[in-house]
Amino acid sequence: MTDEATNDTERHAMKMAKKKAARDKIMATKTDQKGLIIVHTGKGKGKSSAAFGMIFRCIAHGMKCAVVQFIKGGMSTGERDLILSRFTDTCEFHTMGEGFTWETQDKTRDIEMATAAWEKAKDLIRDASNKMVLLDEINIAIRYEYVPIADVVSFLTTEKPPMTHVVLTGRNAHEDLIEIADLVTEMELVKHPFRSGIKAQIGVEF
Repeated sequence: MTDEATNDTERHAMKMAKKKAARDKIMATKTDQKGLIIVHTGKGKGKSSAAFGMIFRCIAHGMKCAVVQFIKGGMSTGERDLILSRFTDTCEFHTMGEGFTWETQDKTRDIEMATAAWEKAKDLIRDASNKMVLLDEINIAIRYEYVPIADVVSFLTTEKPPMTHVVLTGRNAHEDLIEIADLVTEMELVKHPFRSGIKAQIGVEF
């Protein structure tokens, strides 16, 4: 190894050592734990997929969890089928919606189903044995005022058990929900195959 290469290796090692020391110092101050309010929103793909990734992490760690789907109907999806076939002892799964609002075309029915889904969600969240509860597409139900945002904010801030994580997905998350959330991720759309005439495909969208 040349002197120049040796010096470069040593400089890199010193730089990384300083970075590690600074990182360790920061991490030493992060000692608290709490149940998080987590919001996945935005126009990009991946909101529910990321949320289900956390649900499967909980399942892998043997942590009791639950899913309530607010908008999606009873169509077969990989996540739903896998949980219902193998993990019902760890994860409750409730599909409460009957499809997207433009498919049902019945506002009264949509409100009834969303209200029932919210009541089920509250029951699951109140059960402190559930370490994570995913409210899939609830942001859409809130946006259409099927579920009152004031009720959601009030419940999550006053009744959610201290160590329970709640994940809320869907486009156009309400600003009041974002305000109380601990973690908010906005999925940005850069490209999507749908715009090129490619339909939703198994293994990618469901």
